[in-house]
Amino acid sequence: MIQLPSIIANSASVVTQLAKYLFVLLILLFVLLDFSYFSRKGQKAKNALVAKQIIIIFFFDTLGYVLCFLHTANLFYILMLGGIYAYLFVTLSGYRMMYPKSSMLLVNNMLMLLSIGFVIIGRLDLSEALKQYVIASGATVLAFLVPVIIRKLHFLNKLTWLYAILGIASLLVVFALAVTSRGAKLSISIGGITVQFSEIVKITLVFFMAAKLTEKDPIPFRDVVITTIVAAAHVVILVLSTDLGTALVFFIAYIVVIYVATDRAVYPLAGLLGGSLAAVCAYFLFNHVRQRVEAWRNPFYNYDTTGYQISQSLFAIGAGGWFGTGLYLGRPETIPVASKDFVFSAICEEFGGVFAIALILICMNTFLLICNISLKIENRFYKLIALGLGAEYGFQVFLTIGGVTKFIPMTGITLPLVSYGGSSVLSTIILLAIIQGLYILREDEGEERERERKRLGY
Repeated sequence: MIQLPSIIANSASVVTQLAKYLFVLLILLFVLLDFSYFSRKGQKAKNALVAKQIIIIFFFDTLGYVLCFLHTANLFYILMLGGIYAYLFVTLSGYRMMYPKSSMLLVNNMLMLLSIGFVIIGRLDLSEALKQYVIASGATVLAFLVPVIIRKLHFLNKLTWLYAILGIASLLVVFALAVTSRGAKLSISIGGITVQFSEIVKITLVFFMAAKLTEKDPIPFRDVVITTIVAAAHVVILVLSTDLGTALVFFIAYIVVIYVATDRAVYPLAGLLGGSLAAVCAYFLFNHVRQRVEAWRNPFYNYDTTGYQISQSLFAIGAGGWFGTGLYLGRPETIPVASKDFVFSAICEEFGGVFAIALILICMNTFLLICNISLKIENRFYKLIALGLGAEYGFQVFLTIGGVTKFIPMTGITLPLVSYGGSSVLSTIILLAIIQGLYILREDEGEERERERKRLGY
């Protein structure tokens, strides 16, 4: 620790009060640029918009970590800020140099969400922020390889049963070896590193379903049944592990992929009916599910026990108002697992409701980008992958925010890229890298059509 000059230390709260409005202004500008991107005419105008977003991201991180330094007098926050600068520079430069056709708008959304996470986690626990930074950096290095794999390996749709075996085996390992935490078997520890395999299985399950449902055209009923059985096996293992939030994400991905692949409403309707019956059974079978439902119905009735988490979450959201209390001027540490499941509540308290709404809009824009990419891909295998991964991402955001705001019962799902959690950050960065690979494929398809058009003289 170092001693700050008293004039700086005494002015920290004043600077924070002014900065909270600047945070809101920065994220609102970012969102405005996000949704105006496709209305810009010409690539030059779009590149200028993307450049403005990058400036906002750097400024946001700078403001956040300078405030953390002012409030704590811990010089490591400044060192951490330098590391974040390096990460942003390498990520942006890497995508521009390695993949000129990549969607920089999608990259910017990822970096903005990560930056929000870095700041709020750093405010809550600097050691967790450092771990998040290290994992995000490692995941991004791996992600640079993913578009190459998507573009060059043309046999990915032939590995149908490899995806299924990897997914089920990974979930069985967790079910057999994991220690129960907060009523569920979520992860195992390998060499001191906690790994949540279900985050990676989110990807392998979608790849399995996409591969199986594109083997034949038209899709035979037998393939639909096989896909359903394998997807159900994934969900059942998660249910037995009482990881019901992730099971629900898998289920929604199955519903979306099966409907888009078959274009028959009877399959998703049957799935939703079966899922509803399964939810009722889960309520009666699992005590912690009943507790979460009761906490959702009336959190203040059992405030000291099962309703404590959601009550503290609602208090934090209410305390923040529209513009927040300001960084370090709230009490988000009173929210259980504030950096993980309830990170959105901590953001609402210190950054405010306007900031939180803008955060949701960035998540929505990311989801819409994924959907837009999927709809324009001609290859049906890749189309189903994009839609399945997009459904998982969007529904995970819904579950997290819906849970902490008491819109739905809590499911224990983290907010992608924002919440602290190594496996979640790793899987989401890889997921977005897959989408980048599909976007580049779509651009390749467009260039090929244009060359063919010119060749034929159209």
